[in-house]
Amino acid sequence: MTHQHTPPPRPPAPRRPVLGLPMIVVVGLALLAAPRVVLHDLDVIHEGTFVNALFVFVPPMIWIGVALWKRVPSPFLTLLVVGLFYGVLLAAGHQLLWDAGFGGNPPALGGNLSDLTPATQSVILRLFAAISSLFTGVIVGAITGLIAWGLSRVIPSTSRAS
Repeated sequence: MTHQHTPPPRPPAPRRPVLGLPMIVVVGLALLAAPRVVLHDLDVIHEGTFVNALFVFVPPMIWIGVALWKRVPSPFLTLLVVGLFYGVLLAAGHQLLWDAGFGGNPPALGGNLSDLTPATQSVILRLFAAISSLFTGVIVGAITGLIAWGLSRVIPSTSRAS
Protein backbone atom coordinates (compact mmCIF):
# COMPACT_ATOMS: atom_id res chain seq x y z
CA MET A 1 0.00 0.00 0.00
CA THR A 2 1.50 3.25 -1.09
CA HIS A 3 1.06 6.27 1.01
CA GLN A 4 0.79 9.46 -0.98
CA HIS A 5 1.96 12.59 0.66
CA THR A 6 -0.05 15.66 -0.16
CA PRO A 7 1.68 18.96 0.36
CA PRO A 8 0.11 21.34 2.86
CA PRO A 9 -2.14 23.96 1.24
CA ARG A 10 -0.43 27.19 0.33
CA PRO A 11 -1.62 30.34 1.98
CA PRO A 12 -3.34 32.60 -0.51
CA ALA A 13 -1.10 35.16 -2.17
CA PRO A 14 -1.58 38.63 -0.73
CA ARG A 15 -4.12 40.48 -2.83
CA ARG A 16 -3.02 43.70 -4.40
CA PRO A 17 -5.61 46.44 -4.08
CA VAL A 18 -7.69 46.82 -7.27
CA LEU A 19 -6.38 50.34 -7.70
CA GLY A 20 -2.80 49.23 -7.08
CA LEU A 21 -2.58 51.54 -4.07
CA PRO A 22 -4.05 51.34 -0.58
CA MET A 23 -7.14 53.52 -0.20
CA ILE A 24 -5.30 55.73 2.31
CA VAL A 25 -2.76 56.58 -0.41
CA VAL A 26 -5.53 57.30 -2.93
CA VAL A 27 -7.18 59.71 -0.49
CA GLY A 28 -3.78 61.17 0.45
CA LEU A 29 -3.05 61.93 -3.20
CA ALA A 30 -6.39 63.71 -3.50
CA LEU A 31 -5.61 65.69 -0.34
CA LEU A 32 -2.45 67.05 -2.00
CA ALA A 33 -4.68 69.17 -4.24
CA ALA A 34 -6.98 70.39 -1.45
CA PRO A 35 -4.86 73.31 -0.16
CA ARG A 36 -5.42 75.23 -3.39
CA VAL A 37 -9.18 75.20 -2.78
CA VAL A 38 -8.76 76.74 0.65
CA LEU A 39 -6.12 79.27 -0.40
CA HIS A 40 -8.09 80.31 -3.46
CA ASP A 41 -11.42 80.65 -1.64
CA LEU A 42 -9.75 82.66 1.11
CA ASP A 43 -8.22 84.92 -1.57
CA VAL A 44 -4.64 84.06 -0.54
CA ILE A 45 -3.58 82.92 -4.01
CA HIS A 46 -4.85 84.31 -7.29
CA GLU A 47 -5.46 82.99 -10.81
CA GLY A 48 -2.63 83.61 -13.24
CA THR A 49 0.17 83.71 -10.67
CA PHE A 50 3.16 81.39 -10.49
CA VAL A 51 2.22 80.26 -6.96
CA ASN A 52 -1.30 79.38 -8.13
CA ALA A 53 0.17 77.43 -11.06
CA LEU A 54 2.26 75.40 -8.62
CA PHE A 55 -0.84 74.55 -6.61
CA VAL A 56 -2.71 73.64 -9.81
CA PHE A 57 -0.10 71.50 -11.57
CA VAL A 58 2.20 69.96 -8.95
CA PRO A 59 -0.37 67.71 -7.21
CA PRO A 60 -1.55 66.06 -10.47
CA MET A 61 2.10 65.61 -11.51
CA ILE A 62 2.69 63.83 -8.20
CA TRP A 63 -0.38 61.65 -8.89
CA ILE A 64 1.12 60.61 -12.22
CA GLY A 65 4.54 60.02 -10.67
CA VAL A 66 3.13 57.79 -7.92
CA ALA A 67 1.02 55.78 -10.40
CA LEU A 68 4.12 55.16 -12.53
CA TRP A 69 6.43 54.50 -9.58
CA LYS A 70 4.06 51.99 -8.01
CA ARG A 71 3.19 50.46 -11.39
CA VAL A 72 -0.51 50.41 -10.66
CA PRO A 73 -2.36 47.89 -12.84
CA SER A 74 -4.68 50.52 -14.34
CA PRO A 75 -3.29 54.06 -14.09
CA PHE A 76 -6.42 55.50 -15.69
CA LEU A 77 -8.79 53.90 -13.17
CA THR A 78 -6.52 54.66 -10.21
CA LEU A 79 -6.18 58.34 -11.03
CA LEU A 80 -9.84 58.62 -11.98
CA VAL A 81 -10.66 57.52 -8.42
CA VAL A 82 -8.07 59.96 -7.02
CA GLY A 83 -9.79 62.66 -9.08
CA LEU A 84 -13.20 61.65 -7.75
CA PHE A 85 -11.94 62.02 -4.19
CA TYR A 86 -10.40 65.36 -5.16
CA GLY A 87 -13.77 66.43 -6.55
CA VAL A 88 -15.44 65.55 -3.24
CA LEU A 89 -12.80 67.59 -1.37
CA LEU A 90 -13.21 70.45 -3.84
CA ALA A 91 -16.98 70.44 -3.36
CA ALA A 92 -16.70 70.27 0.43
CA GLY A 93 -14.11 73.04 0.50
CA HIS A 94 -16.18 75.36 -1.65
CA GLN A 95 -19.31 74.68 0.41
CA LEU A 96 -17.53 75.26 3.73
CA LEU A 97 -15.85 78.43 2.48
CA TRP A 98 -18.83 79.69 0.46
CA ASP A 99 -19.34 82.91 2.42
CA ALA A 100 -15.62 83.68 2.69
CA GLY A 101 -15.11 82.93 -1.00
CA PHE A 102 -17.74 85.46 -2.02
CA GLY A 103 -16.82 88.04 0.62
CA GLY A 104 -20.32 88.13 2.02
CA ASN A 105 -21.78 88.84 -1.44
CA PRO A 106 -22.93 85.43 -2.72
CA PRO A 107 -24.04 85.04 -6.31
CA ALA A 108 -27.70 85.30 -7.25
CA LEU A 109 -29.73 83.89 -10.10
CA GLY A 110 -30.98 86.20 -12.81
CA GLY A 111 -33.72 86.26 -15.38
CA ASN A 112 -36.87 84.29 -14.60
CA LEU A 113 -35.17 82.72 -11.57
CA SER A 114 -34.39 86.03 -9.87
CA ASP A 115 -37.86 85.96 -8.27
CA LEU A 116 -36.97 82.87 -6.24
CA THR A 117 -36.28 83.41 -2.56
CA PRO A 118 -32.62 83.96 -1.65
CA ALA A 119 -32.62 80.65 0.25
CA THR A 120 -33.90 78.75 -2.82
CA GLN A 121 -31.35 80.49 -5.03
CA SER A 122 -28.59 79.56 -2.59
CA VAL A 123 -29.60 75.88 -2.63
CA ILE A 124 -29.65 75.82 -6.43
CA LEU A 125 -26.31 77.61 -6.77
CA ARG A 126 -24.63 75.46 -4.12
CA LEU A 127 -25.97 72.28 -5.72
CA PHE A 128 -24.62 73.25 -9.13
CA ALA A 129 -21.31 74.33 -7.57
CA ALA A 130 -20.99 70.91 -5.89
CA ILE A 131 -21.79 69.09 -9.15
CA SER A 132 -19.27 71.27 -10.97
CA SER A 133 -16.61 70.48 -8.35
CA LEU A 134 -17.20 66.73 -8.66
CA PHE A 135 -17.05 67.00 -12.44
CA THR A 136 -13.83 69.02 -12.26
CA GLY A 137 -12.21 66.43 -10.00
CA VAL A 138 -13.23 63.56 -12.28
CA ILE A 139 -11.93 65.41 -15.37
CA VAL A 140 -8.58 66.11 -13.65
CA GLY A 141 -8.42 62.44 -12.65
CA ALA A 142 -9.27 61.30 -16.19
CA ILE A 143 -6.66 63.57 -17.81
CA THR A 144 -3.92 62.57 -15.37
CA GLY A 145 -4.98 58.94 -15.71
CA LEU A 146 -4.68 59.10 -19.50
CA ILE A 147 -1.25 60.70 -19.22
CA ALA A 148 -0.08 58.09 -16.70
CA TRP A 149 -1.52 55.28 -18.83
CA GLY A 150 0.29 56.59 -21.92
CA LEU A 151 3.56 57.03 -20.06
CA SER A 152 3.24 53.55 -18.55
CA ARG A 153 3.15 52.17 -22.09
CA VAL A 154 6.34 53.92 -23.21
CA ILE A 155 8.45 53.72 -20.03
CA PRO A 156 10.07 50.29 -19.79
CA SER A 157 8.98 48.56 -16.59
CA THR A 158 12.57 47.53 -15.82
CA SER A 159 13.59 51.17 -15.44
CA ARG A 160 10.80 51.94 -12.96
CA ALA A 161 11.42 51.24 -9.29
CA SER A 162 8.97 48.96 -7.50
